[in-house]
Amino acid sequence: MQLVDVPSPLLVIVGPTAVGKTEFSIRLAERLHGEIVSADSRLFYRGMNIGTAKPSQADRVRVPHHLIDVVDPDETLSLALFQKMAYQVIADIHARGKLPLLVGGTGQYVRAIIEGWNPPKQPPDLRLRNLLEKWAKSIGPFELHRKLALIDLEAANGIDPRNLRRTVRALEVILHTGKRFAEQRQQTTSPYSVLIVGLRRPRTELYHRIDERIDQMIAKGLIEEVQSLLARGYSPDLPAFSAIGYRQIIQYLQGKCSLEEAIVNIKRSTRQFVRRQSNWFKDTDPSIHWFDMQDGTLEQVEVLIRNHQVWRR
Repeated sequence: MQLVDVPSPLLVIVGPTAVGKTEFSIRLAERLHGEIVSADSRLFYRGMNIGTAKPSQADRVRVPHHLIDVVDPDETLSLALFQKMAYQVIADIHARGKLPLLVGGTGQYVRAIIEGWNPPKQPPDLRLRNLLEKWAKSIGPFELHRKLALIDLEAANGIDPRNLRRTVRALEVILHTGKRFAEQRQQTTSPYSVLIVGLRRPRTELYHRIDERIDQMIAKGLIEEVQSLLARGYSPDLPAFSAIGYRQIIQYLQGKCSLEEAIVNIKRSTRQFVRRQSNWFKDTDPSIHWFDMQDGTLEQVEVLIRNHQVWRR
């Protein structure tokens, strides 16, 4: 009988912000002798801890975490570089006989790994990038995003209009190569045997958890965290500070709004972000095994994983 070479397993945990992915994935990894690979773009940056709800040092002692605190706020981690680093980390986890859990809510980073994307590797064109950034300051990030949509709607649909860095990068690649950004994002076969678990909660419950989380961030010192980063010389205009929470607190510190207004804007923007996350991971996607977060969900997911036919061969 001929043996079939089955790709190495990769467990993927997805779901919206504040659904409870962090604690759930840690508990699951403890049961399955796994290690966690972060696919949350906000967790890459050192020093940005409270506003990103980054796993604590105690959490990272319980289960090894990877691709957290890998760059400073003034550095850029491209999708191509993230993918390369993730592949290396996952290979190392497999080599040590452990199960990798890819966990996160940043849709394109998750999809790049599980679908074998081949992101454009066009080197930075700093002159063109600077021109685009100056243009963005003149017309605003939303108008620049609209310009992108006029020439590459597919690329624009995959980018948050507030994420100026990604909008600029897409336009940079398009204008440098003369080809649509979406066309250059080639896709190959996934190198893994992937099992995707989606976590969800009723929308009203999720929004309540978001509001509580943001109030806790303020209480834990989000304002002081932002002040500390700015005091270290990081520019408030850095793309890293476009992350929800940081840009609103910076506006408060600059006197552009009250603290109460900043908190309201953080909560509103987070709810909008949750709705955008659902575009990447839909309830109707047959490749995702969806579970409602309630008592017994962890045990149900563990049964699903241990009975997964492909992994049992």
